Amino acid sequence: MDPVRPGSPYQPLIEALGNYPQKKFYNVSKLGGTKYDTLPYSIRVLFESSIRNCDGFLVKETDAMNILEWKTKQNNVEVPFCPARVVLQDFTGIPAMVDFAAMREAVRSAGGDPVKVNPACPTDLTVDHSLQIDFSKCAIQNAPNPGGGDSQKPMAKLSPLKAQPRKLPCRGQTGCKGPCSAGDSSRNSGQFSAQIENTPILCPFHLQPVPEPETVLKNQEMEFGRNRERLQFFKWSSKVFKNISIIPPETGMAHQVNLEYLSRVVFEVKDFLYPDSVVGTDSHTTMVNGLGILGWGVGGIETEAVMLGMPVTLTLPEVVGCELTGTASPLATSIDIVLSITKHLRQADVAGKFVEFFGSGVSQLSVADRTTIANMCPEYGAVLSFFPVDNVTLKHLKHTGFDKAKLEVMEAYLKAVKLYRNDESSSREPEYSQVVQISLSSIIPYVSGPKRSQDRVAVNNMKSDFQACLNEKSGVKGFQIAAEKQNDIVPVQYEGNEYKLSHGCVVIAAVISCTNNCNPSVMLAAGLLAKKAVEAGLVVKPYIRTSLSPGSGMVTHYLSSSGVLPYLSKLGFEVVGYGCSTCVGNTAPLPDAIRNAIKQGDIIACGVLSGTKNFEGRLCDCVRANYLASPPLVVAYAIAGTVRIDFETEPLGTGFNGKSIYLRDIWPTRRELHTVEEECVISSMFKELKEKMEKGNKRWNLLEAPESTLFPWDLKSTYIRCPSFFDKLAKEPVSPQPIENAHVLLYLGDSVTTDHISPAGSIARSSAAAKYLTNKGLTPREFNSYGARRGNDAVMTRGTFANIKLLNKFIGKPAPKTIHFPSGQTVTIYLFTIAIPKSRRGFRTHVFRFVIPQLDVFEAAELYQKEGIPVIILAGKKYGLGSSRDWAAKGPFLLGVKAVLAESYEKVHRSQLIGIGIAPLQFLPGENPSTLGLTGREQFSILFPPELSPGMTLDIKTSTGKVFSVIALLENNMEITLYKYGGSLNFVARRFLQ
Repeated sequence: MDPVRPGSPYQPLIEALGNYPQKKFYNVSKLGGTKYDTLPYSIRVLFESSIRNCDGFLVKETDAMNILEWKTKQNNVEVPFCPARVVLQDFTGIPAMVDFAAMREAVRSAGGDPVKVNPACPTDLTVDHSLQIDFSKCAIQNAPNPGGGDSQKPMAKLSPLKAQPRKLPCRGQTGCKGPCSAGDSSRNSGQFSAQIENTPILCPFHLQPVPEPETVLKNQEMEFGRNRERLQFFKWSSKVFKNISIIPPETGMAHQVNLEYLSRVVFEVKDFLYPDSVVGTDSHTTMVNGLGILGWGVGGIETEAVMLGMPVTLTLPEVVGCELTGTASPLATSIDIVLSITKHLRQADVAGKFVEFFGSGVSQLSVADRTTIANMCPEYGAVLSFFPVDNVTLKHLKHTGFDKAKLEVMEAYLKAVKLYRNDESSSREPEYSQVVQISLSSIIPYVSGPKRSQDRVAVNNMKSDFQACLNEKSGVKGFQIAAEKQNDIVPVQYEGNEYKLSHGCVVIAAVISCTNNCNPSVMLAAGLLAKKAVEAGLVVKPYIRTSLSPGSGMVTHYLSSSGVLPYLSKLGFEVVGYGCSTCVGNTAPLPDAIRNAIKQGDIIACGVLSGTKNFEGRLCDCVRANYLASPPLVVAYAIAGTVRIDFETEPLGTGFNGKSIYLRDIWPTRRELHTVEEECVISSMFKELKEKMEKGNKRWNLLEAPESTLFPWDLKSTYIRCPSFFDKLAKEPVSPQPIENAHVLLYLGDSVTTDHISPAGSIARSSAAAKYLTNKGLTPREFNSYGARRGNDAVMTRGTFANIKLLNKFIGKPAPKTIHFPSGQTVTIYLFTIAIPKSRRGFRTHVFRFVIPQLDVFEAAELYQKEGIPVIILAGKKYGLGSSRDWAAKGPFLLGVKAVLAESYEKVHRSQLIGIGIAPLQFLPGENPSTLGLTGREQFSILFPPELSPGMTLDIKTSTGKVFSVIALLENNMEITLYKYGGSLNFVARRFLQ
């Protein structure tokens, strides 16, 4: 895409760059004078984009002037933003690419040229969400069939690859009993062996082994075998679509690859310079803001529109200035800083706003610290958290292999357009909507949980807080365990030994570096703590499901070269592969003995992980308490085996010679971390990483795929299916149609997350999706996950609202069920019949029974659609909370949902509903279903006027005669246009027919 729009009224602003006359740029700093100088840095990036992309149609001159007048226009106007590039991860990337393939079909059927359907904006897709932990340590935890449907499918013969688990010999660790038959017994050896120190540690980028390489190789083989169809589709996409690149599996996570490899900081196209900026389908896209790159996560629907050249439309945001002062405690990690800032900013109400950091404390944070902080901004509700480029940024880029000449051009350009922040400069800070002050000196170590990331718990209060959770009523923190059962102990036999499970026992401990591998000190802290623990004689109980999932090979590299990886492996934290695993629910089941003990004893078992998501049931259906913690604390809690511990007064365990070992005895000092980081985290890692990405990997390079303009859809495929979004594609829009006599499909409460709505994790055997796959001839071992099947709308529709924790008020308990009101379909279960004496001469018979609604949400929706009855959803506050998921909108659309009526929405999800053609309606302030006397059993009629206007009020009439008003959350003319066209996909597709 040409960065210089022809006919722009701002052409005179194009200048040569100082000592580099061949380099051109828009000198936007000359346009606004003092107004520009007072703009926050993030708003300056928006302003530059509007100037550069001004064409009088998608971006108007008034849009640019509105941004320049940010101080008075914030929250009052909508502005377009054209990002420099797009980043996709494969869970949301595959439906986007399937939609592109389907759009080609639709355009051809409507008489257009399908070859024209290509991304207009540079797009990178990273295949990072297909990894599952099938193998851990030397033991085979599961032996899943890597299938995926009919092995005779036409697509199957395209690939010479098959997943053949290999039985590789163990590497001689103490306690190992033979070739891949020892299980986790090596972790139980009390005597540390010199064998660990002598384990070869070689660079993974040269395809040399690291400790236990068979685990990585086996998981990789399973990943390629299980996901063959999806990977072949990605390979086809990379061949036929212009302006898109595919980053193959086993390279790293999307947001990490974006940070380490894809980021430019300053874009240069045909010697024209402009700021790097990005939108992505991953909620962690915000991580790049720590590198001075404006970027945030949006829904897959909006992303597809951006890929086709449409701007992102946003309300000109408030910008909260976050002033950092002081110095953090030596014991506080970047995770502690993140959680502390999360709390402060959530309390400051930054939802839907930009956050921009300044102050003396900023220069004390490395780029790694900044990216970790920026990464968590979705958890405190901000659109993004921006750290302007400064000296620290340039030093980081120099160490990571940026060319010296490129850095000089970058610095000169950023200073010319005043996007470079200099602490030593006497110029005043930009003006902000409000300022939040945070002292780093006040930050102490925290964990977060047991169900929400915003619920922080000081580590020194962890034991008492968990006890309080046991006492509290069931809810966002409580588990309501009776006092007499809070100290219950359940004995369990595992691998020939007896263990005791109790409330607070740790059964999952996952060191996930997706939010930390940009900060080596945090991961190295976990490694050094593991080293000291092993040397002291501490072990981790073998039933605890431990894993180490690096975000990229860079983490393995520095953990290996620093010598700490074998110690992590000794405790069970070995590399299981590269990609999202435990954090998205892709973890192997707990041992049957442990699962049974937890369920029989109603034990509140715990998972501890260094990720960002800990909603109840996300990791495992029997693990009810999940805590987010820094990597070293994950290792510490795994060693302790429980979260009911006071690290200050209670030992982690017993070491050699019966000595009690406390956390303070093995916690690495900042000096130790700094020394190891200096020796191990060097620029060569980034060079090696880039070479690995550019070369790809052998499996990917050998993978075959078709090269036809249109994708050869396989009707038997259970992974890739042509969706029905374009079935009614027409050249002209239609007027909004009334919603008449709609039934309520679901009556939901507050804080319904996209995890509750969108299909995610494993496919339950009793679910509607499982029934569909079974009818296709698949066994449960071949189901794979919802994420892997996002390219099949039939599976995803059946998995919508299939979360076991979904609380539908029609049902009264968590279950993915609902009622079909026209038939009232239920199944009656008789408990017992009893005869009660009526008199001396006879008896009266009483039948005691209860009824349970038997319909899955999909089954009820299917009945409504067959009957031609529209459906809506009733919900409470913050509907659509959590990660941006396109299927949280696409799924309800395909279920026949015409509108959602809620008290409030998460902003991104509201936009997604509009982008797919669902009307987001909001109760008037102070009103909700209870105050209006709604039961959800009524039928609702909603009439739209011929001409819609932003934020207009609509009347709803129910079958009981009640009439009330709601607000249509169509906030600008672009959203109204998209809704009229039936969503952004149809709007963009029609452009190819004109």
